[in-house]
Amino acid sequence: MASKLAHAWSAAKKTLAGGVDSPVRAFKAVGGNPIFMVKGKGAHLFDIESKRYADYCLSWGALLFGHADTKTVSAIKKQAAFGTSFGTATELETALATEIQKAFPGMARMRFTSSGTEAVMSAIRLARGATGRERILKFEGCYHGHADSLLVKAGSGLATFGSPDSAGIPRELARLTTVLPYNDEKKLEAFFKKNRDLACVIIEPIAANMGVVPAAKGFLKLLRSLTRKTGTLLIFDEVISGYRVCYGGAQHLYGVSPDLTVLGKIIGGGLPVGAFGGSTQLMSHLSPQGRVYQAGTLSGNPLSMVAGKSVLSRLSKKFYAGLNARAEDFVLRAGRILGKKMHLSVHQAGSMFTFFYTENPPVDFSGVRRTNTKIFRRVFHGLLRQGVYTPPSAYEASFLSTAHSQEVLEKTLDAYKHI
Repeated sequence: MASKLAHAWSAAKKTLAGGVDSPVRAFKAVGGNPIFMVKGKGAHLFDIESKRYADYCLSWGALLFGHADTKTVSAIKKQAAFGTSFGTATELETALATEIQKAFPGMARMRFTSSGTEAVMSAIRLARGATGRERILKFEGCYHGHADSLLVKAGSGLATFGSPDSAGIPRELARLTTVLPYNDEKKLEAFFKKNRDLACVIIEPIAANMGVVPAAKGFLKLLRSLTRKTGTLLIFDEVISGYRVCYGGAQHLYGVSPDLTVLGKIIGGGLPVGAFGGSTQLMSHLSPQGRVYQAGTLSGNPLSMVAGKSVLSRLSKKFYAGLNARAEDFVLRAGRILGKKMHLSVHQAGSMFTFFYTENPPVDFSGVRRTNTKIFRRVFHGLLRQGVYTPPSAYEASFLSTAHSQEVLEKTLDAYKHI
């Protein structure tokens, strides 16, 4: 007799494309069938067979206070009783925007969207409209959502035209995107010597979609200098690092201010949301003030706004000091356990971390790709069998929340010992 999980997977494949609504959920990178969850509470997820897992994915970093946080749920319930969507302006949008500005003062004006992908897409359109330029620059290994201009891989040689990294993307559009290696100052300088007509550069200042790989401080400072000299707008994609590494995100940590900031996931307390923002002058190019069109029926959705306000209003330097210290201790101890069994490079930034199964700490995507994916799969399934759920990809970040008590962490460390 088939298990509930096997039945759920079979049924999903008959209705959903590939059986999932996001490819990583299909477990292709780790093998086996995906887990279907039915409930989350605190640091744990529960699947449809009632098995409990200590969760280190946390909706890909979105849940600082863990699953079904009481205050967040209460705020959502209270708003739901008044309505879930209006398609009109509400004061809830202003309240959340004001809260965000406390941590990100550079977002003097912002606009909410329904996802990080949508926020990135809109920020790039704004950059092109404000500068009158078309070409953009991104970095290999950084993920900025699935907009056409950004699913692009590097061409051959230095700074050649990009090529599509997915079917369905016109080559003409891909050629407007250049891809350079992350953290490579020489190639960055060489590119800017020959190219001064960029609309924008977009970067994860702390990459989390190739695993946690921080940008070198000198690299970000050089990037800021070169973009200013050429009139190129600098966009920091802090969809993951924003509110994860510290109050104010990576830009505060590094002391480098972008022209536009993109946020997502975390500012909605687990509900769909994204945001992008910058100076008053730059954001004035958006309609209805300017000629750059951007809109969304569910942008500023009331439920997302109140959930986000509930979470962000409870954050402080003291909050991060506690969470980050707990993460540092856990990662150090887990790294010691795994390091006795295999080659390991440990990367941590705030409350997010990645274990790379390679001797040399990666500084770019080529280094990341040297991680031993066979070992990753063994560790992933070894943890899963013991009730620990981590992101099902070797190229992702894991996360901690305040709900991860010392008891939960100790049990997880014990699971690492028994892999």
